Amino acid sequence: MDILTFDELPQGGFAGLIERQFVTDRRVFKNQKNKHVFDGIGNFVYLADANFLPKGETGMHGHKEVDVISVMVEGEVSHAGSLEHGKGLVAGSVQVQRAGAQGFKHNEINPNSQPNHMIQLWVMPDELGEPAGYKTYQPADGKVMHIYGGDKNQSDTFYSKTAIDVGQLKEGQSTLKSGPVMAFISKGSGIINGKKIYARTLVKSNEPILFEALEQSQIIFIYLK
Repeated sequence: MDILTFDELPQGGFAGLIERQFVTDRRVFKNQKNKHVFDGIGNFVYLADANFLPKGETGMHGHKEVDVISVMVEGEVSHAGSLEHGKGLVAGSVQVQRAGAQGFKHNEINPNSQPNHMIQLWVMPDELGEPAGYKTYQPADGKVMHIYGGDKNQSDTFYSKTAIDVGQLKEGQSTLKSGPVMAFISKGSGIINGKKIYARTLVKSNEPILFEALEQSQIIFIYLK
């Protein structure tokens, strides 16, 4: 089991946000990859833990042939762009944007006078040429929700052999995920396979991961279907 913590990483950022990058997969980032961060699994290639500054925004920019998953930890985001312009995210909610061949442009904006906290993940598509699309999810308190990946014959989530679940777990709750798996604890703390893990920590394991929440916690699992 490999562990990477927030304090081990250099602070970066752009436009109106600061961030630390936990995953920059060498298949995409090549020579720009930070040697201290992890590669992904499956088609998962990027994870950044970001704080938008008060009234900060990413600025309008585009993506093509990538799926962009945004998990809100604290605060809010106002969404502007070519997909579902005007929709927003609140704490605990998840936004999934599929760029496909058509691509999309977006600007994510912190509407408040306090910093917010958001996790962004990228997954490369299993097949090129998919249509662009947009989905949102609100994992319930005390539950783990599947928000990405699955077969082509369903429409609840975008098709992919790489899967992502988001859990909002209460103190004392536990959840088990088979390996190989990566788990990012974005809020709270818990025990993973006997080791105490704090917020803003990424765990990568080829074996199953058992997470036991020590307090109200948000956890993101990335694994293979």
